[in-house]
Amino acid sequence: MPRPTVSSISRDLIAIGHRFYTRGWVQGTSGNFSAVVSQKPLRMAITASSVHKGQLRAAHILQMNESGTTIGPRRSAPSAEARLHLEIVRRRGAGAVLHTHSIWGTILSASAGNGDAVTIDGFEMLKGLSGVSTHQHAEHIPIVDNDQDMVRLSGVVGETLDRNPRAHAFLLRRHGLYTWGDTLADAERHVEILEFLFETIGRSATFRPVGGEATGHYGAIENS
Repeated sequence: MPRPTVSSISRDLIAIGHRFYTRGWVQGTSGNFSAVVSQKPLRMAITASSVHKGQLRAAHILQMNESGTTIGPRRSAPSAEARLHLEIVRRRGAGAVLHTHSIWGTILSASAGNGDAVTIDGFEMLKGLSGVSTHQHAEHIPIVDNDQDMVRLSGVVGETLDRNPRAHAFLLRRHGLYTWGDTLADAERHVEILEFLFETIGRSATFRPVGGEATGHYGAIENS
């Protein structure tokens, strides 16, 4: 398979921005997206800071190096959270990273009790996550406290990823979802799966934390 070009990656990121905006997952200037252009040296395409994802165009897709510095002809600042993208790529070997700010993800990240994670199990949609083949899978999604200091936050994210090697995503508390994949298509699928599950948790009248308390463990409830 030919390696994606910067132009093709830019087109894909723009299209994802439009799709995610119509789904209500990246309102205003929220969210940020990236994809790896090359591994050695590490080069990434990433959305610029403070741009509306429903109105993305080619000028809003920047290239950055392994230190998060913009390279190439476009000198705008990359997303303020570029360090988090770099940390995920380094720790997970990801080919793409997507970050959303949905209502349901934000609510879940803020209402999962005093735990530092949510666990979702028993749903058929979990099989859409890479490497998952059964609804009996329990997806453990760490919650990381939000922080405006990106150097400090990227360090916490790196430690969190190391402690949770099987996680497909994490939530920033009262902020949103970060997920990734080997390709942009994989990462987009993970967003769709996880946002579906977050909304299901928020909407379902037959859904409650296991044990009836805000433990952060969410499982499918069978009808009696």
